[in-house]
Parts: sequence; structure tokens; C-alpha cells
Amino acid sequence: MSKKKHLVVLSGAGISAESGIKTFRDSGGLWEGHDVMEVASPEGWRRNQQLVQNFYNQRRKQLLDCEPNQAHLILAKLEEEYDVSIITQNVDDLHERAGSSKVVHLHGELKKAQSSVDPSLVYELNHWEIKEGDTCEKGSQLRPFIVWFGEQVPMMDEAMEIVATADVLVVIGTSLQVYPAAGLVNYVPVECRIYLIDPLNPEVGFNKKVFYISENATSGIKTLEKLLKTEI
Repeated sequence: MSKKKHLVVLSGAGISAESGIKTFRDSGGLWEGHDVMEVASPEGWRRNQQLVQNFYNQRRKQLLDCEPNQAHLILAKLEEEYDVSIITQNVDDLHERAGSSKVVHLHGELKKAQSSVDPSLVYELNHWEIKEGDTCEKGSQLRPFIVWFGEQVPMMDEAMEIVATADVLVVIGTSLQVYPAAGLVNYVPVECRIYLIDPLNPEVGFNKKVFYISENATSGIKTLEKLLKTEI
């Protein structure tokens, strides 16, 4: 049996939006009515911890009502034909719930918490709230396990290693404007085939041939599925 090709997916907010999860970039830098720096920066956390906790508690509660869409499900199904690795900028768990087995979250995970003094202490949440007084084993307040603006992206090295072994790269739901995640495309092998699914055909800042699928995530992934069948 021949080895499966390595298909790497870079996914962003556009794929989750079709499941009802909003992205702050759709509304002039506001995320659910908040300036993103109020709720997604260390400075915002220091200014008003309760506001930040309430914000992410509501995001978790909303996530309970969201389901994976066809794009998530098709990506999971592609594991039958490919060795699929998903690198996502999204903090929801919709890829996992769809059945994808290898998912790297660049910007953290909504359903986890971390210590506010030791980022290496990360905890699974079995409820949707982090409350004041919920502490880590060192006694410090738990905070959302989210990579905020100005913080380092701890999974970046692993993501670069994954991309460097891609036979096929699929970019879906992201315009590749947020760094360092956008820089991952520079690590793909020369012979890697790149598909970009986006209705707006965004300009991409790397010197490789890109095959555009000018559709939204759900319809675009169906088109991709058909194209890939000619390559296996």
C-alpha cells in the first residue's frame, strides 16, 4: 500500500462563521460589540479581568449551540484518502467534533483554561464558565487559554514543521493577513500544490502558484474534494 499524501489545512474564521461563530474582523475591529484590545490583549486583562472572563464565558456558551458544518465534516472525511493535518487559527472545537484527528490550534482553545502566572499549566474545562476564584495548582487565577495580541504563538514551531512536509496545502476561511500564521505558507515544499478557498480571492504575499477556488468554505470544500480525486 502506498503512503498517503500529506494534506495540510490552514483554517480561519471563515470556516467557523458558517456554523454561526462570529469573527471580529467582520465588524470594524469589534468583536461582539467590544474593541478587541479590551478582550484579547494582556493589557485588557490587567485592566478588567471580569470583563474578559465574562466575554469568553459567553463565547463558550455560544459554542454549545454551534455544530460543525459541511466544510468541517468533509475535511474529516478526507482522512480516508490523505494524511490530514489541520492548523487552525480558530479557538473553537468544531474540527475535532467533526472527526478530524490531528488539529493544531495556533491561537489557543476556548474550552481550556490556563494559569495566569504559568502558561504551561493548561486545563480542560468541563463547563462553560471560568469564575473569579477558580485557580491553578499554584493558586493563581485561571484565565482563558487564548493567545492574545502581543503574546507569542507557542504552537508556531510545530506548525512550521507540519507545513514543511505538505504534499497539498489547503487554505480555507482565512485571508492570510494575520501574522505569524500567514507566514506558514512560506515553509511549504516547492512541489506542494496550494489551494486557496475564498470568495474574494485575496492577494497572497508568497511567491508560489496558487489555485483559487472562489467560493465560501462549504461550497469551496466540495469543489476541492472533486479536484483532489483527480490527483490521488
